[in-house]
Amino acid sequence: MSNSKRLVINISEKLCSEFDKALKCDCKKRSEFIREAIVLYIEEKKKLDQYEVMKRGYMEMSKINIEMSEMGISSCLDELGQYEVLLSESDFPDDDDNSKKRRYILC
Repeated sequence: MSNSKRLVINISEKLCSEFDKALKCDCKKRSEFIREAIVLYIEEKKKLDQYEVMKRGYMEMSKINIEMSEMGISSCLDELGQYEVLLSESDFPDDDDNSKKRRYILC
């Protein structure tokens, strides 16, 4: 590896011996394991950062979504009111064409 960097870390003897035992089971060298661990850490960090960005986006959009849904409800209530007015002014089905319209109070 011509473009590699050397890292020096300090860990306790106990942690080092446990690390060596784990490496023996996995048949890996220290540097190989540490490279893989760093790659996994970076990938997980990117995922967590993306989740945070999405969370902030959903929080920001929630205010807009509430406003839009309230506008929609208001519009629907207006249309419902107009519909009820039309219903209240309708004729009985057995009325002839010469009768006056009857007004009903909707409950």
